Amino acid sequence: MRPIASVALFPLACALVLATTACATSPAVDTPGNEPGAAGPVTITGTVASIDTQPWAYDGNAVVQVDAADGGRVAVELPARWNLCEAPPVDVEALAVGMQVQVVGDASGEGGLVVCSHPSHRLAPVQ
Repeated sequence: MRPIASVALFPLACALVLATTACATSPAVDTPGNEPGAAGPVTITGTVASIDTQPWAYDGNAVVQVDAADGGRVAVELPARWNLCEAPPVDVEALAVGMQVQVVGDASGEGGLVVCSHPSHRLAPVQ
């Protein structure tokens, strides 16, 4: 037979586990220029802060960090396999830190943008 105290504390223990799990999840981050629930491509302009193409060496997404004009840093992901994208390839060699750019892409779950799934997607210097 179980002690009454352990049976009575079981629901409390379950509630604490659920509350702890809820606190451990990452909060959603809104991409500047992207209202929650907005459908379609997101467009931002800003300044290139960094360019990291190392992930392409192992089929990962290259990441260009852009300081958005309306505030916040946005990680712009460029897929390694452009042949699987509908967007034209980004000319990464033409980009430089400090350059003004325009980005059109889909919002990612991490508060960034992915340039790939639509022919209108791009990361290009502002003319």
